[in-house]
Amino acid sequence: MTRGTPIPETVTLHVPFRIVKRGGRKEMQLASGESAPRARFDNTMIKAIARAFRWQRLLDSGEFATIADLAAHERIAAPYLTRLLRLTQLSPEIVEAILEGRQPPDLTLESLRAQFPTDWNSQRALLRL
Repeated sequence: MTRGTPIPETVTLHVPFRIVKRGGRKEMQLASGESAPRARFDNTMIKAIARAFRWQRLLDSGEFATIADLAAHERIAAPYLTRLLRLTQLSPEIVEAILEGRQPPDLTLESLRAQFPTDWNSQRALLRL
């Protein structure tokens, strides 16, 4: 089998993307409008949510009387623990989306640690889920 045109020695492929940091890791983000990978698990966010629910369970059970006691036991700063405890107020749909890797690309742990509405409908609207 012969070809009419020679095969070039090099091929140049242009893929528009940018490198972003998510949870301390570098990640390739495709240009807007392009399809992104289906599941994008953010282990940092998943661990933070798991810790928050664990800490909330310890407080609810009475094992620790105050956040300060729990923070001392966990050897972390109380304000950090308080910020992460807010994650227990996330809508179940948002938590499920994060655990399944379906969260929006701009949703990071840093953005979740900021203040967000306690109303679940407002949360979904704000986070576009």
